[in-house]
Amino acid sequence: MSLPLHVERLRERLGARLIETHISWVLMAGADVYKLKKPLDLGFLDFSTLERRRYCCEEEVRLNRRLTPETYLGVIAVVGEPADPRLGDDGPVLDWAVHMRAFPPEATLDRAERLTAAQIDAIADTVARFHAAIEAAPADSPYGTPERVMYPVRENFHQIREQRPPPEAPALLEQIERWSEAEGARLDAHFHARKREGWVRECHGDLHLGNIAWVDGQPLIFDCIEFNPALRYIDVASEVAFLTMDLTSRGYVDLAWRFLNRWLEHTGDYAGLDALVFYQVYRAMVRAKVDFIRAGQGDARAASAAMDYLHFAERLTRPRRPALLLMHGVTGCGKTTLSQQILETLGAVRLRSDVERKRLFGLGPLEDSSRIPGGIYTEAASRRTFERIEILSRGLLGAGFRVIADATFLRRQHREPLIRAAQALGVPWFILSLKTDATVLRERVARRAQARTDASEATLDVLEKQLQELEPFAADEAAHVIVFDGNDPSTWPAAITTLTQRLESSV
Repeated sequence: MSLPLHVERLRERLGARLIETHISWVLMAGADVYKLKKPLDLGFLDFSTLERRRYCCEEEVRLNRRLTPETYLGVIAVVGEPADPRLGDDGPVLDWAVHMRAFPPEATLDRAERLTAAQIDAIADTVARFHAAIEAAPADSPYGTPERVMYPVRENFHQIREQRPPPEAPALLEQIERWSEAEGARLDAHFHARKREGWVRECHGDLHLGNIAWVDGQPLIFDCIEFNPALRYIDVASEVAFLTMDLTSRGYVDLAWRFLNRWLEHTGDYAGLDALVFYQVYRAMVRAKVDFIRAGQGDARAASAAMDYLHFAERLTRPRRPALLLMHGVTGCGKTTLSQQILETLGAVRLRSDVERKRLFGLGPLEDSSRIPGGIYTEAASRRTFERIEILSRGLLGAGFRVIADATFLRRQHREPLIRAAQALGVPWFILSLKTDATVLRERVARRAQARTDASEATLDVLEKQLQELEPFAADEAAHVIVFDGNDPSTWPAAITTLTQRLESSV
C-alpha cells in the first residue's frame, strides 16, 4: 500500500524514521513513537474507517497498559489538511495514532544475536503473572468454544489460498488442513472443558519474539491484539504455543522447552498441553499467512519465509514418541540441575515433587511452607504428591510428551506406579540415578537452605534420613538404570548422549 500524503507529511514534520508493517505505519521521532493503522479490511481485522481506527487505537492502549503501562502514553489525533497535518485536537481529524514512549527498535528479541536463559526465565515469569491476573472470558460468551477455536484455524487456510501461494504450497496446505481438522475434532471436549474451567482469558494474543523487547534488563511485552477480541480471548495454552513455536522455528528448541517448563511451574496448567501442538501448528500458519500478505504487498523475501513456516507446520504434525524418565537420588544430589539440562536437550515436561507438593497446599514454588498448619512434609502429604505426579505423568505420556518425574524415588513403592503406567502405554522408561559423595551432599543442602532460591526446603536432617532409606533397585529395574556422576556435572553431556541413544533405539 502506498504511503498516504498525510503520513508522509507528518513523517517529514516530525523528522521521523518510518517503519512499515503489514497493517501499520510507525513513525519514530526521538523519544516518541506514533503508530497509525493502515485503512485495511483483511477479514480478521478492519481498520477501513476513521472511527474503526480510533476505536482500535484506544483498545491498543488499554490492552497494552496491562503489561507495559509506562510505554503506552495515549491516543492522539492527526488533524489539519493532508498536505499540512499536525498532532493535536484542533481541526478536522485526518487519522488517529497511538502515542508511545520509544525504545530502541533493535531491542526486540527477534533481532537478538542470541537469547539467554535468564531472559527466557524473566519472560516466563512475566507471562505467568499476566495470565494469572487477566480475566476469564464470560461463561455466556462464544470465546473458547470449539466453533470459535476452529474458525481462525480454517480462515488461515482460506486466506493463504487467496494470496495465490507458490505451486508447492497447495499440497502442504491440504495435508496440514486435514491434520488440523482431525485434531480439532479430537479436542472438542477439551475445548469445552478449558472454557468451563476458566482458562480462556483476555490474553495478549500475539506473543512472539518480535513483540518482546529487552529494555533495562527486563522484558517489555507490547503490541497486544486490539483489532479482534476473538483473537485475544483465547486459551492461555494458545498464547504459550505461539512463543514456543516462534522460539523453536528460530532454532531455540532448548529455550522453548525452558520457557514452557518455567511457565508450568508457576501455573500448573499441565492439562492445557493436550492442545499445545494443535495451537503451535495454528500459530505457524498465522505466521505463514502474515508473510504471504507481506509478499503480496511487495516484500520480496516474505514468500520464502511463508513457505518455511508451512514446512515447519507440517513437521509439527508428525507423531511424537513419548518416554518416562524417573530421576533418582537424595536431596542435593543434583536431580533438578540435571533434569533441566535433559528437558532442554531432549524436549520434555518436568514434574518437580518440590513444586507440586507446594501446589497441593496453595503455595508458589519459592513460598515458605512453615505457615501451613502441620507442615507439608508429612507421610500423607508425600503420598498425595506422588499420586499427583503419577496422574500428571499418565496424562502427559498419553498426550505424546516425554516426561521427567523429578522426585527422590528412593523407594520402589513410589517408582512402581509410574513404571506400570509407562508399560501400560507401551512407552520407554528409564531411571536416572545420581551418585554423589555424602560430603558434597551436605555442603549443597546447607548452601541451598541458606540461599532460599529453590523450591526445595530439605534440611540436613532430611538428607540424613534419606541416606538411611535408600533401597536397591529391583532386578527388573536394573536394565533401565542410567547412572550419572553427581559430583562432576561435566560428565553429564556424555551420559545424556547415552540416554538419547537408548531412547532412540528403544521399541
